[in-house]
Amino acid sequence: MSENPQYRKIIHVDMDAFYASVEQLDNPDLRGKPVAVGGSEKRGVVSAASYEARKFGVKSAMSGLLAKQKCPHIIFVRPRYERYKEISTKVREIFYDYTDLVEPLSLDEAYLDVTENKKGNPSASMIAQEIRQRIWEELELRASAGISVNKFIAKVASDINKPNGQKTISPEEMIPFLEELPVNKFYGVGKVTAAKMHNLGIFTGMDLKKKSQEELTQLFGKSGSFYYNIVRGIHHSKVKPNRIRKSIAAERTFFENISSEVFMLEKLTKIGEELERRMVKSNTKGKTITLKIKYSDFTQQTRSKTIQEFIQLKEEFMPIVKELLYQEKLKDSVRLLGISFGNLDTEKKEPVWVQLKFDF
Repeated sequence: MSENPQYRKIIHVDMDAFYASVEQLDNPDLRGKPVAVGGSEKRGVVSAASYEARKFGVKSAMSGLLAKQKCPHIIFVRPRYERYKEISTKVREIFYDYTDLVEPLSLDEAYLDVTENKKGNPSASMIAQEIRQRIWEELELRASAGISVNKFIAKVASDINKPNGQKTISPEEMIPFLEELPVNKFYGVGKVTAAKMHNLGIFTGMDLKKKSQEELTQLFGKSGSFYYNIVRGIHHSKVKPNRIRKSIAAERTFFENISSEVFMLEKLTKIGEELERRMVKSNTKGKTITLKIKYSDFTQQTRSKTIQEFIQLKEEFMPIVKELLYQEKLKDSVRLLGISFGNLDTEKKEPVWVQLKFDF
């Protein structure tokens, strides 16, 4: 199998508790302590939690109130996204020393195709180890990695030895690994789908493999074919270094709920200024403007409008935002407002792909 020219060498690098780790890096007083980035003991949502906080069950997307209940001595810090972006850029600069085929998924994780790499190193595992070591030596941050023949398995593997570890799934290990893997560990299988699979007697990859493609399609729609293929190690998605950005957004969660539409419009004007800055900085324009509203009960609503021409400036899109705000009566007080641009004028660029024999 290792001589099959179709195999690629894919690394998924995932920074460990990235936002919280950056805060602990910049503030030594936070090191070794439970830290939550975002939220507060009264309201808001946790964006990230340090491993010290995770031991108490605190995790991202949890309300600050619940985080405080689980960990009474937790320390809340305000997120500093510009700082996270700065560090993320430095991490990616390390990636680019090895390959130009880097596909960022977010500020703290990315895929790398090192089938052919700048170091001429035939071992993807050694490259991953070297990258993780450099991140520590140059930035004093920890990262974990998964290494395998495709993006799906690499992504799953990166979570196995977290934090500060890596896992290689070789071509020979691929099928046995997938057959033994619990379905809730499959990347792309959420809680609802996993529960549905469990009700159908599907608990592992082996159970999933017993279902025909037709059965899985009937049960899970278009995702059925995806599940049928991935459990057999088939995932042809390539690392896309020129990934198209589908939207640009800016939003704000308020310390106190807002019920006045006039006051909301004032807040949206500030949000619009930030969105304009991001649009101009990325040299991007869009046609679809979306207003995002999250109510005090955490329910969410979006209102969108698509226009004929591409725009990017606040004076152009704010009248549309105002129109969307007054489009219908708000059902409750509001805790978050956001504006986003979709239908962007980005161009798709296809990289050149080279496939070589596999050698871990």
